[in-house]
Amino acid sequence: MDTIYATATARGRAGLAVLRVSGPLAHAAGRALAGRLPTVRTAGLRRLIWDGELLDEALVLTFVAGASFTGEDVVELHVHGGPAVVGAILRALAAQPGLRLADPGEFTRRALENGVLDLAQVEGLADLIDAETDAQRRQAVRVLSGSVGQKVESWRRDLIRAGALLEATIDFADEDVPVDVSPEVLALIGGLMADLAREAEGVAAAERIRDGFEVAIVGAPNVGKSTLLNQLAGREAAITSEIAGTTRDVIEVRMDIGGLPVTFLDTAGLRETDDRLEQAGIDRALSRAERADLRLFLVDGGLPPGLTPRGEDIVVRGKSDTISIADGLAVSGLTGAGVQELMALVGRKLQDRVGSAGALVRERHRVAVTGAIAALAEARAEVVRGDSRVELAADHLRAAVRALDALIGRVDVDDLLGEIFASFCIGK
Repeated sequence: MDTIYATATARGRAGLAVLRVSGPLAHAAGRALAGRLPTVRTAGLRRLIWDGELLDEALVLTFVAGASFTGEDVVELHVHGGPAVVGAILRALAAQPGLRLADPGEFTRRALENGVLDLAQVEGLADLIDAETDAQRRQAVRVLSGSVGQKVESWRRDLIRAGALLEATIDFADEDVPVDVSPEVLALIGGLMADLAREAEGVAAAERIRDGFEVAIVGAPNVGKSTLLNQLAGREAAITSEIAGTTRDVIEVRMDIGGLPVTFLDTAGLRETDDRLEQAGIDRALSRAERADLRLFLVDGGLPPGLTPRGEDIVVRGKSDTISIADGLAVSGLTGAGVQELMALVGRKLQDRVGSAGALVRERHRVAVTGAIAALAEARAEVVRGDSRVELAADHLRAAVRALDALIGRVDVDDLLGEIFASFCIGK
């Protein structure tokens, strides 16, 4: 396998930059620059010299195959983060025979291929790098720590136990088997199906944690939707005016609400109109509001035409600064009155929706688990028949094992790898 190198930190000026070298020639490449390498997994200060020129003083770390991120020999160079310094060291590495610049995600791909990470952990690492909120970070850390793989191993053990019981009846078909294995097999299958179904149902909530929620602010023209959005954003994100129908497009502001990523949508005021341009904005507002996870109806009297609140939607009185008494929750985008209470309510409603999130966090995970459930249903049907079709039941159990193995990347995932690693940076 080639020895690869890349910068593991972002481009640009910084106090420090980290360069990583991985592969069979990694230690030789480190010695060519730094001379004697420090003890494995111990940092040492070294002068990096190439062609007789001092490039920089660096903190150097070494790792050996089987005890590194990639599972290979690795050298890390922690250097000063100026572009000239980094460029000079990259050129020195490029000049060494047998070394090449890493492809996007290649370090992580080698960790997968060398058994250091499973595929779900790779996805967790990608999510951790992209995490913007605490909820995203916690979920990504849980997946990266191997929670999906641990679940799969537990399910796999039960499947193997059930399969072994059925195989025993096949192996001893010509003899009297002293115990009827059907009750234990059916109990194992039933428990697995229930557990897998719970995890599959939690994927939608986990995806919302990763991708974020959309909350649409809807209402009639001039009820203060854009002013409220500006108050939430802390800046002039939307144009405000006394002229009804100012907002024509959907304006988005991304926020962190209780650790959850939330995008608030300011939409066109809902009313009957003959203005074709305004109607186009209203149609777009209705479309986005229908797809939103939560709608915040800002009202000044009755509800707007064309849209009815759903169960979890919030109805709130706008422009509370212009009224003396409000019935129920009221906010003012102009003064900020009631906004904290409104955001707390939004946060509670969204937190309730993510309470069902489990170990599985992606649609790919849900598809794999759904496939395993279908195979288990077929196996259960064959066991219940009781007419010596245990070979078919055992085959369906093996299909369930294959579906779960695909979840963590043991089988049938080559077509996914290119798409997954394309999202990684060069140095990861």
